[in-house]
Amino acid sequence: MNAAGVPPALLVIGIGNPSRGDDALGPLLIERLEVDAPPDVELLTDFQLQVEYALDLQGRREVVFVDASLEAPAPFTFNPVVAAADASYSSHELSPGAVLHAYEKLFGEPPPAFVLAIRGEAFELGDDLSAAARANLEAALGFIRQRISDTCP
Repeated sequence: MNAAGVPPALLVIGIGNPSRGDDALGPLLIERLEVDAPPDVELLTDFQLQVEYALDLQGRREVVFVDASLEAPAPFTFNPVVAAADASYSSHELSPGAVLHAYEKLFGEPPPAFVLAIRGEAFELGDDLSAAARANLEAALGFIRQRISDTCP
């Protein structure tokens, strides 16, 4: 929050487990953005989404969830996410849509949100980041930096 108590306009949440190879893509993207993110961007990282993240969405102009994906075509996809009650609500981790749904139930219309799904290949415990994932991360970084520049001039 700034001195006026207003949260940064853009929230970027990196999701993933750094001990599971390419699953580290979300946290690695956040780590790289920390170097040059403008003040109107907040960066968070966690192993998985929890319902409490609905509170972090308050006052945002936009939210981007960043996660590794086996299904996304390389290098990444960037798609809107909508509030949706899905099976993850009863799990120990939530989908981005379920976080938006929780926000909607608590506060009303959620801010616009997107999922940046970065293609990964190796997700086993102890795996290193694959060469393909490293290249996909670079492409996603270029994209999100431009998005930040466009969203938070």
